Amino acid sequence: MSFFSRAQSTAVRIAKPADEEDAVKQPTPRKDSVQRQCRNIVIYGHCRYQDKGCVYYHPPAEDSLPPQPSSPSPRVDSPAIATITTQALNAPVFVPKFAAANTTTPAESNPTSPVPQSQNSGSQPTTVEEMQYQYETQNGYQDQGDGEYVEGQSYEQEHQEYGQHDYPGYQGYDYQVDQAGNVLQGMELTDPNYYEEYHPHDMMDASYYNAAPVFLRQPLNYLLYTPFTPAEQVRNPQATHFVPSSTDLRQALQERSETARTVNLVDLGLPEELQGYHTLVPIEPVNVAAADRKKFGNWYSTVYRAVRTSDGGAHCLRKVENFRLSHQAAFAPIETWSQIHHPSIVWVREAFTTRSFNDNSLVVSYAYHPNSKTLYDAHMKPKPLPIPTYQQSVYYGRHQPRNHLSNQPQQQWIEERTLWSYIVQIASAIKAVHERGLAVRIIDATKIIVTGKNRVRISSCGIFDVLLFGTPQPDLATLQQEDLLKFGRLIFALCSGNLNAATPANLQKSVEAMKKVYGVEVQALALFLCSSKIKKSIDEVLDMIRPKILQEQDEALMATDRLENELMGELENARLFRLMCKFGFINERPEFARDARWSETGDRYIIKLFRDYVFHQVDEHGNPVLDLSHVLTCLNKLDAGTDEKLMLVARDEQSCLVVSYKDIKSCVSNAFDDLVRATTAMQSGKDARVI
Repeated sequence: MSFFSRAQSTAVRIAKPADEEDAVKQPTPRKDSVQRQCRNIVIYGHCRYQDKGCVYYHPPAEDSLPPQPSSPSPRVDSPAIATITTQALNAPVFVPKFAAANTTTPAESNPTSPVPQSQNSGSQPTTVEEMQYQYETQNGYQDQGDGEYVEGQSYEQEHQEYGQHDYPGYQGYDYQVDQAGNVLQGMELTDPNYYEEYHPHDMMDASYYNAAPVFLRQPLNYLLYTPFTPAEQVRNPQATHFVPSSTDLRQALQERSETARTVNLVDLGLPEELQGYHTLVPIEPVNVAAADRKKFGNWYSTVYRAVRTSDGGAHCLRKVENFRLSHQAAFAPIETWSQIHHPSIVWVREAFTTRSFNDNSLVVSYAYHPNSKTLYDAHMKPKPLPIPTYQQSVYYGRHQPRNHLSNQPQQQWIEERTLWSYIVQIASAIKAVHERGLAVRIIDATKIIVTGKNRVRISSCGIFDVLLFGTPQPDLATLQQEDLLKFGRLIFALCSGNLNAATPANLQKSVEAMKKVYGVEVQALALFLCSSKIKKSIDEVLDMIRPKILQEQDEALMATDRLENELMGELENARLFRLMCKFGFINERPEFARDARWSETGDRYIIKLFRDYVFHQVDEHGNPVLDLSHVLTCLNKLDAGTDEKLMLVARDEQSCLVVSYKDIKSCVSNAFDDLVRATTAMQSGKDARVI
């Protein structure tokens, strides 16, 4: 194993030049001397033991340059002949971390014995490590712990002396894990120009001549599947104007999903099927007194949730009772409304008449928004008073009850930022409708719904166009002016909490109350819209609120970034599900290819042991270990196919296997491919669905 192999030294032979002129001279060939030259002179340019009894040859400074190899010619970019500066004279011995893993180590029977000449006569060393090892074995040098080399020192003594030094950066370092792949990470080894992009002298400049080499350790790839958005790209990662915090957002989505799947607990006598819709569930109360029922103009109406048979999605059905269709052309406006797709308008799907409710009813289908509330229910409806609580207080030595709650309901004021958001969204919806040559005709606090945080939509669009078809009606310009007038009344109603706030009797009082809470811009806009003597247009309204529109756009873009940040956390959820499906297809399969023990042999046995390793572990007391983090970690490593190894033990504890996650991934892939091929053959040429 490479861990117990002899460490390969790749020290570069350098010499200190006498001056700058001598540094550019060509190196002279090594003198033919019977006495062996001291290796410290070759590496460091000097020997500290020269005058202390060193028995090796110490040539003068001009003779200490390393000799040039004669044949074959080395590569120009070889580290052995790279240009050396004077700053590298006191550099420590550098042993690259990939030397022990990428080179073939010789036998260790006699490390100090020279290599016979006959063994090297046939071939010349081609790499730096091979030339260095040949030089060491021929001359019998060994590295000493302080950086000098002496003859005959063993490998164990060398590492023993190295262990006496304090290297805090190398404590607990695993050279087998962090090898050359981390240094050269990002290079494509299969690229034909790989060696042209690899410059060893650049690595030398970065590693050879630093006091403490820095090893590049990159995070594991299986942890990089769903990186989070940097904090500087999301102004408020907790909540925005339109998107709540992560916890509230998840809770709201869960509640919407639950609401969309509720059913009736009792039989309400509703039809089982209605023009392609089924599973009707009333959204509004149905069994109430006639005086408490909601009216749509002069007609009573009820809202249901139903499932459409064609797409399986939930839709909102508004039923208008006792309506008799006079002509089929009355549904023409519905076709125009169905083509309007706007974020502040509830999408109109279709309209039809039915007798399934034992009467003549008009039903209009809309998009369904679970858990939505009208503006009236969200901000204007009086809240029921809670049960008052009393607290005993002492006043002048006597206990007296004190009521902490007022008997009168307090006014619910909408924040001005939220109010402006409502105004901008409704104005944008009116603009889209007027450009289509239509009129909204339904701008009312009881028909505009709140579908999310500060998100409103105009609902029940198009119904009046069907109900009033064939009756005398004002022209389009008059209807659009009425839309703007109703818009101004809605602003007064939201600011004062009263639906009749814009009536002539209450208008002055509403303006005085508005001045105490809201700014001048809100007052000016509401009075402009409620003025019946001025001919207005939606474009003039948009010009008045232009700064608020830009602010609304900025908030919408920030909400988009916020949602993308939330979506990144759910991006790779399907990976582990696909992996678990493959385990389910392979493990415990009774028979395959006429082999009753197919799932217990070959690669499938390794998959079975891995399943026990992940899901069937027990503690020292024999209790099952239910560690979800262990399961997720193992499955993510398996999906990435890492080189990390683990030991799989059989259930009888009589055998064990040491494999890597990469090997297990290959076993899963091979076993599943066998099943896919058999499935494809059984389908007589049809393509099998592969997950």
